[in-house]
Formats: sequence, C-alpha cells, structure tokens
Amino acid sequence: MNRFEGKVVIVTGGSEGIGLAIAERLAREGARVAICGRREDALRQAVATIGGDSEYRVLDVSDTDALVAWVEDVASRHGRLDALVNNAMHVGWGAISDTDVSAFRQDYRVNVDAPFASTRAAMGIMTAQGGGAIVNVTSINALLAIDNMAAYSSSKAALVHFTRCAAMEGAQGNVRVNVIAPGVIATPSTTNALGGIPGYTEAVAGGVPMQRLGEPDEVAAAAAFLLSDEASYITAVCLSVDGGKSQQLVVPPPPGA
Repeated sequence: MNRFEGKVVIVTGGSEGIGLAIAERLAREGARVAICGRREDALRQAVATIGGDSEYRVLDVSDTDALVAWVEDVASRHGRLDALVNNAMHVGWGAISDTDVSAFRQDYRVNVDAPFASTRAAMGIMTAQGGGAIVNVTSINALLAIDNMAAYSSSKAALVHFTRCAAMEGAQGNVRVNVIAPGVIATPSTTNALGGIPGYTEAVAGGVPMQRLGEPDEVAAAAAFLLSDEASYITAVCLSVDGGKSQQLVVPPPPGA
C-alpha cells in the first residue's frame, strides 16, 4: 500500500521502539517522515533504518518552544504537514509518598504539555491546508491503575481526554485526532526491563488474554490506519492495542480450585 505517498509526517520520540516502528511503517507507505529525539546517535541510526526522505532533529520535547518551532519548520520546508504522531514519553517511577511535585510534573511536561503544544501548532497548519490527522500514543496505564506509577499513569490518562477535546475542535477544520493505548509491547526498553528478572517476561505475557506481548509493528499498523484516509470518519477514538488486557477482569479462584 502507498496510503501516504507524498505526505509529510512528524513522529516525536521516533528513534526507537514504537515511535521507530510507526516511522518505518509510514515511510514504507510513501510518507516523508521527520522524527525527533534526545540522542543524535540513535536518531542517525533510526533515519538509516527508516530510509527514504526521512530526517531528524535532536530535541527534548519538554522544551515546548523548540518543539513548536520544529513542527513549523518541517511544515514550512515541505510545504505541508499531513500527520503528527505524539509518541515521546517520560516514565516516572515511585510511590506517591516518595515523589515530589517536580518529579511528578516532569511526566506531565513530556506526556501532556508537549502533545498539547505540538497539536496546537499542527492543527493550525492542517486547518489552513484543508485537513490532516493526529495520533497520540498513550498507554494501558491510562486506563488501569498500577502501584508506583501515579505520575505516568495520570499524565497518560490526561492525554486520552485531551485527545477527545482536540478532536472536537479539530473536526471544524477537518483535522482528526485519535489516541492509541498500547499494552505491554516488546520494545527494547521493555524487554530489557522484564528480562532482568528470570521468568518475568513469561509471567507478564501469561497475564495477557492473548498470552503474549505485543510487537511494535502491531502498534504501528494501528497508527497507520488511524492516520490514513481509510479512517476518514474516525476521530476522538481511544484504540487499545493490548491483546485484550484492558478489558480483562481478574478475580481470585474460589477456595480449593
């Protein structure tokens, strides 16, 4: 398929994991992809992997002024901006009692403030050109509570509802805004974290209804669909890509079972 032939796409946090998989998928379908991240070595390698007319910018998305300037620069140089994927994230760990406000706010700066700033910039550009599509990447943590991740989970939940609000406003300018909620995906960082404890990967996979971890390409396929014209009447949707985990009700077995 060449659903994105001639289209210009921005992916934040596109140097590895889910962001890289999305960038690769869109490039394979003809898009000119611009990615950003904090590490130039990883970005260089990612662009080599993505191929085509891909480009990168070393950027910390929590610097929202720099983020907006980059979004506007990409659109200006290429004459348009057809799609934006807000994928960059910050994961804070720790109990509420051990987390100060500054650490709590860091998750919001990356996971909420940055998507707000880039969406605001992109919506103006897209509305002026007649339309576009935005996909935000949240997490299963936005839908389910977990210990020691209050900052991350609540910021990702905020991103879900921000997406709905942005979709209502974007609809007036033919700009669709949707959000994807991945479950446990076998990215390099996730597999490294799980693999540090013997048997933990298998235990986590066994707790998913589909009995396995997801793959970055599976999230990328969902993002490509939502960004494509095939989803032309879909906006404000939160699409879970989690093997059914967010819909699973877990109860202890009866005594003696």
